[in-house]
Amino acid sequence: MAKQEKQPKQDKQPKQVRQKIRIRLKGYDQRILDRSTADIVETAKRTGAGVAGPIPMPTRREIYTVLRSPNIDRKSREQFEIRTHKRLVDILNPTGKTIDALKTLTLPAGVDIKIKA
Repeated sequence: MAKQEKQPKQDKQPKQVRQKIRIRLKGYDQRILDRSTADIVETAKRTGAGVAGPIPMPTRREIYTVLRSPNIDRKSREQFEIRTHKRLVDILNPTGKTIDALKTLTLPAGVDIKIKA
């Protein structure tokens, strides 16, 4: 039995380095959050970068139960809820113009933004 010679692997063309900026937005008001994501997407497209999103992430609901009266009517309670809405936007192959435009973009109060490059 003759040993089979190993064939050298053909070198594939190196993949183009793809840069990506991931932006996560959080907010209590859904309309303001959607308006902010639309501003970011429009800015990125205008400067020549590709955009994936906005992707709506699961909404987090926090429910708080409070007694209406400390002594009387123990069974009488009131419930409050806070919803935290989240959106995810990926900017593909950002240019220098894109980064500068995103830095100067003003977002309304009540929107928390985290940028990961």
